[in-house]
Amino acid sequence: MKTYLTWSKGLFSDSYKIYDKGTQVGNLKDKFFSQSGIGILDKKEYLFQTTGFFEQKTQIIDPANNKVVGEINYNSWMTKATIILNEQTLEWKYENLWSTKWSISNSEGIEINFSGYSINRQIESNTDNALLLLSGLFVTNYYWQVTFVVLFVSFVPLWITIF
Repeated sequence: MKTYLTWSKGLFSDSYKIYDKGTQVGNLKDKFFSQSGIGILDKKEYLFQTTGFFEQKTQIIDPANNKVVGEINYNSWMTKATIILNEQTLEWKYENLWSTKWSISNSEGIEINFSGYSINRQIESNTDNALLLLSGLFVTNYYWQVTFVVLFVSFVPLWITIF
């Protein structure tokens, strides 16, 4: 069964909104630099809690029973991540150089394709697994935040020197 969703996020917003045919069906909200997020899709809620400093990983928690249901491990080049859910391992990766297309897949045939740029933000999936869909957006948001921090830290000394 193919699932087609769209998503939106303002430039300085802390929330992704997920839509099915124009109707909001979920969201992913995080606090910048807090290393945590809350995702809701199809009335299923999950908490994302990132730990560690150099080797960060994110635990995915089902708050209904306070149980860890998954984990996300990031690679140091910020191009891939491993998502582990219920004994199932999936790979998240960028599909192009501009980081506007990314996917989640595994050897059992699950495939979710995401795209996101100014006007065209969509998700195409052959699964309706809410946790996987939210995890894909969470990983992307995590890498975008890390990229922002790296750029900020790199350019602040230059900016201070100029002014």
